[in-house]
Amino acid sequence: QRKAIQPAFHRIAVEAHAGDIVAANQRLANRITAAPCGPVDITHELSEVTLEIVLRAIFGTSYERLVSGVNPFALLTAESDRDLKFAYAFRQLGALVQQEIERRRAGATAAPDILQRLIDARDRHTGESMSDRQIRDEVFTLIVAGHETTASALAWTWLLIAQHPHVAERLRAEVDEASDAERARPDPQCFAYAQQVIAESLRLYPPGWLLTRRARAAAAIAGIDVLPGDDILISPYLVHRHPDFWIDAERFDPDRFAPEAERARPRFCYLPFGAGPRACIGESFALAEMLAHIVTLAHRCRIELVPGQTIHIEGRGNLRPRPAIRVQPVRRSS
Repeated sequence: QRKAIQPAFHRIAVEAHAGDIVAANQRLANRITAAPCGPVDITHELSEVTLEIVLRAIFGTSYERLVSGVNPFALLTAESDRDLKFAYAFRQLGALVQQEIERRRAGATAAPDILQRLIDARDRHTGESMSDRQIRDEVFTLIVAGHETTASALAWTWLLIAQHPHVAERLRAEVDEASDAERARPDPQCFAYAQQVIAESLRLYPPGWLLTRRARAAAAIAGIDVLPGDDILISPYLVHRHPDFWIDAERFDPDRFAPEAERARPRFCYLPFGAGPRACIGESFALAEMLAHIVTLAHRCRIELVPGQTIHIEGRGNLRPRPAIRVQPVRRSS
């Protein structure tokens, strides 16, 4: 299934969503800087915008129809607990997704979105398509994983930027030097420092803080015998802060990801999206989404922390800030 789905996440396919990603973040910037503007729960706002973006990517032009009236997907941002009660409520959306699949199979809609790619995907050996249940499961996985991890990563990123004014100033300078066209479709080559900021944030607070693998055969890893069926736990959070690879590892320093510094490090001491054939399939989409968000908001406003907050790490399905981060957005003049 992964090989069949992979084309939906190739760079060219991801670029097709750039307009929707930037537009959603422009609406977010307008909303949080609307006068009179008091403190904002940026954690919730990021959850809202990343959910909209992933739903638009999956459902394309069907998005507006699916969320008209009461948005059935709103429970993802309204409920923070991921328990059995949430799982049951979320699964009730299956009927809605099934109706959309049936519309597509009947030829009612044909769009270059992720759902259509799932429907059109064929097994490279058998030529068979996925069952409706497989498609629904992929859609559910993409909604949860594509929304929550990115929202958490961006929340940590803004916390770090707000705590380091010199980083914020350098970031704004780079964004302001770009043209309107470059900001409308952010190209990584135009925003090198913004990418370094994102990379360093993902180093300190990787949403996928714990990766699990199960051994299929006996092996030895670093002198440790591994038996078939053993579970192997890899923590990017710990690897990213290991003093053998990172000098002053607890310090936020985007220049760690300048090209010359990256070349000097071992390849696998940085793995926010995992590594190898089971690495996160949505890496390109997530990075493009984060870059567009940072560029758009840095150009439109300053994000200042509300004083007196103590933010803790909550390590559950992903690495989330608790309690929610409260900020004071300040609109920047043109």
